[in-house]
Amino acid sequence: MDITPTATAPPPGAVPKGKATRPGDKVFLGLSRGSGILLLAIMAAIAIFLTYRAYLAVSKNEANFLTAFEWNPAGSPPEFGIAILAYGTVVSSIIAMIIAVPIAVGIALFVSHYAPRRLASPLAYVIDLLAAVPSIIYGLWGALVLVPYLGGLNSWLDEFLGWTYVFDKDGTGPARSLFTVGILLAVMILPIITNVTREVFLQVPKMQEEAALALGATRWEVIRMSVLPFGRSGIISASMLGLGRALGETMAVAVVLSPSFLFSGHVLDPGGGTFAQNIAAKFNEANEYGRDALIASGLVLFVITLLVNGAARMIIARRKEYSGANA
Repeated sequence: MDITPTATAPPPGAVPKGKATRPGDKVFLGLSRGSGILLLAIMAAIAIFLTYRAYLAVSKNEANFLTAFEWNPAGSPPEFGIAILAYGTVVSSIIAMIIAVPIAVGIALFVSHYAPRRLASPLAYVIDLLAAVPSIIYGLWGALVLVPYLGGLNSWLDEFLGWTYVFDKDGTGPARSLFTVGILLAVMILPIITNVTREVFLQVPKMQEEAALALGATRWEVIRMSVLPFGRSGIISASMLGLGRALGETMAVAVVLSPSFLFSGHVLDPGGGTFAQNIAAKFNEANEYGRDALIASGLVLFVITLLVNGAARMIIARRKEYSGANA
């Protein structure tokens, strides 16, 4: 008897994947493909423009673009580098993520699984409003409120954690430092991470939670065994969205930070700089070559953002493959 497997015929009326038969489906499919192609074309155009203008600037630069600690494209000869900008951007974003992500996950869990409905709905609405506040408002709040009141915290960190070198404070000026910027960025990205994470937690299958409760699990055990594993990919995605805003934030950082091209590993000392803040502060006064130099630094920020998003996609894809293999 022949037991060779044969191909299973598709059920009647089935539509092959990627094809549409009804006019509405064809229109939607065409618009979707066109939108994706247009997006790729726009990103390619941006990359080409940034690369061309960056080449014009770097080709005349007398300093090492990646390692130089100065920014003087108007000098003779022109010398500029992104070492301070890259350091400030990465450090302030890391500080913001360390502060914001745990708090955002805690708030999302409280709103989705602990708070009564009468409190959860208004609280979620307030968090949504915080995500819509303009950057300049956060910057003014940081300059007028956050900077004056962080002196005590900086002194405490210097006294008890100064031995770590990172929190060793040498200067005595106002708290216009990368640490202050990190706290401000954490406040700014907190609503974004919280909103996305909350929506992911609300998508957890209720049958899984009810089954865990029926087996005698506590509220925290249900969250630890059902909610957090289900929402891990969503937490990563939300965190990457927040990181993207932290990396590219401009006006709030420009208002709070005291720009300086002196390298210091002490995050409490005034000074530092980020890519976006440097572009916003120097674009108007720069000549044509200086603007090319600023565009070159923008190209580096563009590449960093793409790498961060690509890494997040890889982490999420591996997590999905791991979950599928263990299913």
